[in-house]
Amino acid sequence: MADLKNIVLVVLASCLLAIEIAIGEEDMLLINYHIHITNDLPLLSPANDVPTLYLHCKSKDDDIGLKAMRVWDDYTWIFKVNVLRTTLFSCNARWTKGKQRHFDAFVASRDEERCQKYHNSCMWSVRSDGIYFSNNNSTWTNTYPW
Repeated sequence: MADLKNIVLVVLASCLLAIEIAIGEEDMLLINYHIHITNDLPLLSPANDVPTLYLHCKSKDDDIGLKAMRVWDDYTWIFKVNVLRTTLFSCNARWTKGKQRHFDAFVASRDEERCQKYHNSCMWSVRSDGIYFSNNNSTWTNTYPW
């Protein structure tokens, strides 16, 4: 019986230490992250038709929903990273030119630190040649080409 009591104490102490370490990392678990996805597709020639971007984003636990976005519309949501730091939001983008792309809008292991640089925001811009990422709203990288 004494051995079981010692095992339980060790497990509890380990859990408390793990929680203390997680909280000590600048309280990353309490940060609200913001995802912004903007439709920056060009007007379609020759009639300057406005292309519609269809975007559907979700995680394992949350379905953000399907959005039909006009040019310059912004699709935004806010969330916290889970305790295990396995939060993942993926999206499917499709637009009237027949192009479609699946992409990861937030991966905790990739984005926790890089998205803290600009108000805890990950910014995405959907353009005619791909889906661009920025964490400072000035430098953009084509992360997911069509």
